Amino acid sequence: MPEFIDDSTFGAYFETFTHTAWRLETRRGYASDRNGPNWERWKAGADFSRDRPTAWGENIRRQTAAGRRVERIRLVDDPPADGQLFLLARAPGNIEAGEDIRNMWRADAEDLGLPAVDFWLFDNRLALVLPFDDADGYLGAERVADPARIAEFSRIKDAAWPYAMRHEDFAAQVTSRM
Repeated sequence: MPEFIDDSTFGAYFETFTHTAWRLETRRGYASDRNGPNWERWKAGADFSRDRPTAWGENIRRQTAAGRRVERIRLVDDPPADGQLFLLARAPGNIEAGEDIRNMWRADAEDLGLPAVDFWLFDNRLALVLPFDDADGYLGAERVADPARIAEFSRIKDAAWPYAMRHEDFAAQVTSRM
C-alpha cells in the first residue's frame, strides 16, 4: 500500500538529505507552472529566470554551500511542449542557486528504457514518487523506502545521468531546432 506524505513535510526532505537529492522530470508540463504567476510573464516574453531568490532557491544555496548536490534531469519532446520551454526558461535561476539541471530528449530516454515517472531520490536511500493526473495536476508524494524500488530508482539515475546534457548545451540545441 503506498505511503503518501503530508505535503507540509515535503520541504523537509530537502533540508535533511546528506549527499544528493536527484530528480527525474518526465511530464510535458505541470499545472502548477501554468497556474503560477510566471507563466503569463513567460508567454509575454519576460525574462524571469533570475528573479529574486525564492525560499526554494535559498535552501538550495544552503545545501550546495554545505557540499550537498541537487541534480535533476528533465525529459524534453522534439519539438518541445510549452511546459518544457517554460522550464528551460526557468532553469537559469535554479542553476544559479546551485542545482545541476540537465536535459535529455525523450527519444533518448526511451532508448535507455527510462520510465515515465517523476520522482526525487535522496541519498540513494529514500524516494518521493510524484504522481500527476491527466491535466498535469500534482496528486501528492508517495514516500518509498523499499530497497528493491530504491535500487531501481538508483539504476535509473545511473543510466540517465551520463547521457543528459547540461542546460546551456541543451538550450542551444533547442534554439537551433526552432
